[in-house]
Amino acid sequence: MSEKTNAARLLDIAGIDYKLSSYNTDDGAIDGKSVAKKLGLSEDEIFKTLVATGASSSVYVFVIPVSGELDLKKAAKASGEKYIEMLPLKDLSNVTGYVKGGCSPLGMKKHFPTFFDETLILLDSVVFNAGRVGYQLHVPVTELAKVLDYKLADLVTG
Repeated sequence: MSEKTNAARLLDIAGIDYKLSSYNTDDGAIDGKSVAKKLGLSEDEIFKTLVATGASSSVYVFVIPVSGELDLKKAAKASGEKYIEMLPLKDLSNVTGYVKGGCSPLGMKKHFPTFFDETLILLDSVVFNAGRVGYQLHVPVTELAKVLDYKLADLVTG
């Protein structure tokens, strides 16, 4: 990768040791489950970043395992909103600075309240998008709070 992403820069500034993985995007398969397969990872250790809005029009970031689906009622409860709905894809770039398949919880245009699924505590390292399609960051869970203010919550359906 010739140019660092905002997410990688933030990790560098914080002095956090991380791993950067890349995968081939030529086949167009950039969904979380496909990425997990390409990187040889479990769908429980690679997380996807979802951006949503609440009844108050506030923006929220939910980071969940690619094996799961975001439960909007649980997301609303975690964020203290009456309801939560997904941010329209057409607004993603303007709001976050990222595109679909390249959205990272780190390095967005602005910090939004961020929630990781509680299964994060079961992992030594979490893998999520590096801020560019085709790249993933592997970050020690114990180091994550040094660069990102987040809360843990039960966010996945089931």
